[in-house]
Amino acid sequence: MTQSVVQDKVSQALVGALRSAQQRGVLKLEQMPMVNLEAPKRPEWGDVSCTVAMSLSASERRPPFEIAQIIIDHIEQRDALFSRAEIARPGFLNLTVKRELWMDVLREIEAQGERYGHSQVGQGRRVLVEYVSANPTGPLHVGHGRGAAVGQALVRLLCATGHDVVSEYYINDAGRQMKLLGLSVLARYREACGQTVSFPEDGYHGGYIRTVAEHVKAEQGAALLSLPAADAEQRSREFAYRELLALIRQDLEMFGIAFESWLSEASLLSSGAVEQVLSELRARDLLFDQEGAQWFRSSAFGDEKDRVVRKQEGDYTYLASDIAYHRDKLRRGFDLLVDVWGADHHGYIPRMQAVVQAYGHPKERLRVVLVQMVNLLRGGQKVEMSKRSGEFITLREVMDEVGADAAKFFFLMRDSSTHLDFDLELAKQQSQENPVYYVQYVHARIASLRRVAASRGIACPLPSQADLNVLEDPDELALIRKLSAFPVVLQASAVELEPHRMAYYLRELAGMVHPFYNKHRILPPAPDSEAAAALSTEQSGSSGRATEVMTPGLTGARLALMWAVQQVVRNGLNVLGVSAPEQM
Repeated sequence: MTQSVVQDKVSQALVGALRSAQQRGVLKLEQMPMVNLEAPKRPEWGDVSCTVAMSLSASERRPPFEIAQIIIDHIEQRDALFSRAEIARPGFLNLTVKRELWMDVLREIEAQGERYGHSQVGQGRRVLVEYVSANPTGPLHVGHGRGAAVGQALVRLLCATGHDVVSEYYINDAGRQMKLLGLSVLARYREACGQTVSFPEDGYHGGYIRTVAEHVKAEQGAALLSLPAADAEQRSREFAYRELLALIRQDLEMFGIAFESWLSEASLLSSGAVEQVLSELRARDLLFDQEGAQWFRSSAFGDEKDRVVRKQEGDYTYLASDIAYHRDKLRRGFDLLVDVWGADHHGYIPRMQAVVQAYGHPKERLRVVLVQMVNLLRGGQKVEMSKRSGEFITLREVMDEVGADAAKFFFLMRDSSTHLDFDLELAKQQSQENPVYYVQYVHARIASLRRVAASRGIACPLPSQADLNVLEDPDELALIRKLSAFPVVLQASAVELEPHRMAYYLRELAGMVHPFYNKHRILPPAPDSEAAAALSTEQSGSSGRATEVMTPGLTGARLALMWAVQQVVRNGLNVLGVSAPEQM
């Protein structure tokens, strides 16, 4: 697990103590254990806690408390590293790190800059992240938006942890839904041409269908009326497909998302890839005929039952195309496939893992991230969404109203597998109740603070240029400890495929920074009343800060601390695909 510079030093000290005890024959240590550090449940217990003594108790045949004492006794330079080293029963090692060592976190942030928190734990593993993949039968709605935000964050998190990542959009441009799209547009086109028609029973009713039909009429005139029905439907479908896919691309671009790869389902069918994979499965005795249909023997790999891949009528099922698609992914040599799906596809996971296993790979090569529905609220009332009826709020409408940043952060601030209430009015507020504003304002506030300092001729040193030893207040140390946790949170978010962890961390950090800012001076009092009025929102003075005596050294150290906070906030927002504004 990636650790901060302080945690690295603690881990090295504990490993060194174990080796020393082993060399002296005090501990046998047939195998060197993992030394994992955690934050104690209560701050008064120290900075880091370790359970290695308890994990060794059985193999060493000694009480964990005794092993913990041996470890403490064998730590070299213990007094230089720790101000307190205690044991809590049954054998917890609770360690309080010397204050001076925490200052190295700020220097580390400066040294690594925008790469602070990044790691190479992925070791260059090739990962394909497929997300959104909405049918090109209409505009993207807010549910698609949540999937887009999650997918993009996963790509960025995996890249930040040393993976070689490709993002892909799978275009579902074949099958019954595309035919219904063509029939729906053709019906509206004929209406626009003055004909009375019966609308397809399962067609798409949204207003955008009328818009597409008007565009067809503008381009084709009445030409489609004289064509055979099948040809007219095909022409309508092809036109609608191009227009709606272009609209989807525009919406994604507006949302700040660009895919490296777009792959068409229709291309898999036309290339013969679907037929090929079914032949491969039959050769492996994993495809059989029953009741006039063809079945994939997915139950051989843990699925609850076998699945139809070709119907009696000869049409392929969605599963057939998905088998060909995932076979194509594996053939391209990816070490990990990440699919971001709507939660209603939960039951589809075992059959796709069966496909992966059928081609000789462990089922863990495919990981599916489920995205639950978004409950969009306006004025306290839930807005119902249905693409078929046309009563839905598009992603673009949400972006137009609250902005792409706010939309993304709201989509990401809860576990994607849980339902999300998205309050449009809250997302527009400029207050601490609005999570994205609260986090972004940390970055903007510190940028403003540094501009004010510069206007007053106050130096804004980086951590390496400041006397950090003057940072003695518990609130300052608490902030630094929180900054030190950033690499761990980033890696956990990537490994567990849970970007909401990063959003939660940033909200917690903001929840520490703003109170610190209101409680403590960072800049000295303004030199005159006119300046004080101009700087009323940026450290001009308040009753909470009035008792603090600001020396140039403390001012510089706190400005350096704020710079480090700003860098971490910027890094965290960046992996979520959210901007870090200089002004708000």
